[in-house]
Amino acid sequence: MSLRLIRGDALSSATAQTGGMLRSAAISGDLTGASALWMGRTVVLPGSSSGDHHHGASETGIYVVSGHPVFVFRDPDSGSLVRLEASPGDYVWVPPYVPHREENPSPDTEAVVNVPSL
Repeated sequence: MSLRLIRGDALSSATAQTGGMLRSAAISGDLTGASALWMGRTVVLPGSSSGDHHHGASETGIYVVSGHPVFVFRDPDSGSLVRLEASPGDYVWVPPYVPHREENPSPDTEAVVNVPSL
């Protein structure tokens, strides 16, 4: 195997999608032959929210590129909703099987995040 360069304008939307967000894959089994990593970009449009979802057995690290997405999940101890308000440069760790959603409260700015999952 050899290194592969995936240009930002060559991402593929032929990947799993969740309502309310637009995922584009950069590194995946289909695109590069990766067997243990998925990486790509996700856009949450202004004033929208994704559907609740989880990433299965994958641990996921999310890097906020632009906008101010809010990550919402239910606290396992209290059962209350928790809202993590993120800004550009922030990272969010999502453990395996934890249901969550992304919200973009901005009325006019996309929220863009880069997502690697193992």
